[in-house]
Amino acid sequence: MAKTAQSKTDETISFGGGAQAGTRRDPNDESQIRIDLAAAYQLIALNGMDDSIFTHISARLPDGPGGTKRFLLNPYGLMFDEVTASNLVTIDETGAIIDDPYGAGVNAAGFTIHSAVHMARHDAACVLHTHTVAGVAVSSLQEGLLPLNQWSAQFHGKIAFHDYEGIALDLDERERLVADLGDLSVMLLRNHGTLICGRSVAEAVKLAFNLERSCKAQIAALSTGLTPIPLADDLAAHTAAQYARAYDKTEAAGIDPEWDAMLRLLDRQAPAYAD
Repeated sequence: MAKTAQSKTDETISFGGGAQAGTRRDPNDESQIRIDLAAAYQLIALNGMDDSIFTHISARLPDGPGGTKRFLLNPYGLMFDEVTASNLVTIDETGAIIDDPYGAGVNAAGFTIHSAVHMARHDAACVLHTHTVAGVAVSSLQEGLLPLNQWSAQFHGKIAFHDYEGIALDLDERERLVADLGDLSVMLLRNHGTLICGRSVAEAVKLAFNLERSCKAQIAALSTGLTPIPLADDLAAHTAAQYARAYDKTEAAGIDPEWDAMLRLLDRQAPAYAD
């Protein structure tokens, strides 16, 4: 039997209970974007969500000379916990390398996927792609992610799907991927993994963490062989709207206490990320 919403309000979730305090981020500060993106790689690795030297996270940079569209991507061949602010690769939307301190270029499939989204979605400041066991497992289920808990409810009605076409090396796939994504921020790449767009690096990482928890919780619940209790559509939609308002509030403020806390964790455990 599905649980239903009994009492609904229009109050936004408050993750701090009051006025937000923390570091205000300038979305056009390239040095800050580099540090945040390097932190994203380290956090994904720290949480066991990386896949050797594969998968990728990108961040949009302010336009270069002549309006060149630029973004940052990880150097091919480095583990995620080796990525730092200074060794990220700067690349344009055509695939031309602008700056490559490590000298190994980028993952070709990474360019295909990330350039497609950055070219089509100006709101996608960060694009995060993973191959976690839980994410791949749920992407391989016909039903996808089920509304079984608070984590997964935030994604209710907000997940796109893209069918597997082989390793993403064909530039022609970009149009189909973007069409399938539409204006959503989360996509299950069938039989492959997950793709997340964030208005900031911080938002993309938080969405990725919550999606991963959702997938793990679903697998754990279904693996018991017992009957799960799904949330009713109205309750799941209500919860999704609450989360959306909270994310909107954080992005509008430009201050994210949770992200600041994550960076402090890295300052303690992997301080070289900001080098």
